[in-house]
Amino acid sequence: MGDEEILALLRGGDREGAFTEMVRSYGERLYWHIRGFACSHEDADDILQDVFMKIWNALPGFRGEARLFTWVYRIATNEVLNSIRRRKFRDLFSRISDERQAVDRLETDPYFNGDEIQRKLLTAVGRLPEKQRLVFVMRYFEEMEYKDISEILKTSVGSLKASYHHACVKIKDELSK
Repeated sequence: MGDEEILALLRGGDREGAFTEMVRSYGERLYWHIRGFACSHEDADDILQDVFMKIWNALPGFRGEARLFTWVYRIATNEVLNSIRRRKFRDLFSRISDERQAVDRLETDPYFNGDEIQRKLLTAVGRLPEKQRLVFVMRYFEEMEYKDISEILKTSVGSLKASYHHACVKIKDELSK
């Protein structure tokens, strides 16, 4: 079901039906979007549940000023960023670096079935600064258009292209070590 049909359900007062269709339409894509930042299946699953809770609570206030797709992805992206910040804050007190913890999670994740080069790529992506990592994952792995990423992150296309370029350079340097 497309966004227009989902919005028609919502406008018709069928909030539950609209939400169910959103979960069907966006659930897997959002999971993989989140999974690009969460280093384990369990973390991604937890964040996804939080995302859908936020969507459910915000759904009555959706005014249609943004496309449904970008609105949903914006909520997911904000939740991912909040999760990363909470983890970094916790790690300050436990003295475990975010990067080392991300690599450890990746290496012990039973759902990861990639080879050594994929592990190195994901490790390099995990070492990127937050904004570069967001842009790289959305553009490279999710193949999103810059205009969509721009709407989701509320940033100019030019800035996104620069962030993507810097991310690519850093990843290339990391992989060539």
